[in-house]
Amino acid sequence: MELRDLETGAVNTWCPGCGNFGILQAFKEALVELGLKREEVVIVSGIGCHGKIRNYVNVNSFHVIHGRVLPVLTGIKLSNPELVVVGFAGDGDAYSIGIGHLPHTIRRNIDLTYIVHNNMVFGLTTGQTTPTSPLGFKTRSTPFGSPEEPINPLTFVLALGATFVARGFPGRLLHLKSLIKQAIMHRGFAFIDVLQPCVAFNNTWRFYNERVYELEKEGHDPSDWEAAYKKALEWGDRIPIGLFYKEERPTLRDRLPQLAGEPLVRRPLEIKIGRFLKEFR
Repeated sequence: MELRDLETGAVNTWCPGCGNFGILQAFKEALVELGLKREEVVIVSGIGCHGKIRNYVNVNSFHVIHGRVLPVLTGIKLSNPELVVVGFAGDGDAYSIGIGHLPHTIRRNIDLTYIVHNNMVFGLTTGQTTPTSPLGFKTRSTPFGSPEEPINPLTFVLALGATFVARGFPGRLLHLKSLIKQAIMHRGFAFIDVLQPCVAFNNTWRFYNERVYELEKEGHDPSDWEAAYKKALEWGDRIPIGLFYKEERPTLRDRLPQLAGEPLVRRPLEIKIGRFLKEFR
């Protein structure tokens, strides 16, 4: 597969300068460099500007209702573990209406990749606060500033026991691509929170460019959970990006012997419903 094989011909309607372009490019390059075939990949996106990404990558895809990316990914992966499944969600999609699915996907350690486009604002609906909006952030819904403390996605998923935790930034495209490749190759739940500037309602390009640094260049040990948690708390003059934590642990499928062998999608459907029909007549 080459990059041109992933083109769809769809007109891209993201705002010029949006951080989503970097995420899209990094993802497509990651698929090519991993040597994957288009039919081996399934992507699922939610509601928000990020959701359009499925229109711009020529692979199998689903566009689901708000906050339901993870349960759909789970169903696909359990039905056919041979597929590479990747979910895309916005910070509102992932950490607001969809946050209830996150702990259970993590504790089950489903073998999937979850990439969150975190711009700290509801961009598609023209700029309201999300769970990651900074305290005091002024938007159309909070003209006097947000009175709520923001969620820290990294400490949240680390505390829940995620086996792969990373943060990326589209302004470091090669670094983000490397994280996506590692996440796809990881056997288990892989989480990447991407600091995604929204040029229309929360333009953070300069803010992040002046502050982000790569953990890999500072000798961080991703097998050290306590060190990862401390790094996840770091925010201010310096903001770490990279692989915070990684461990190997059995997946849900490993613990379900009835799913061993042929994928469910290849097994014959031999369900005799006659006795059930008699019962409910």
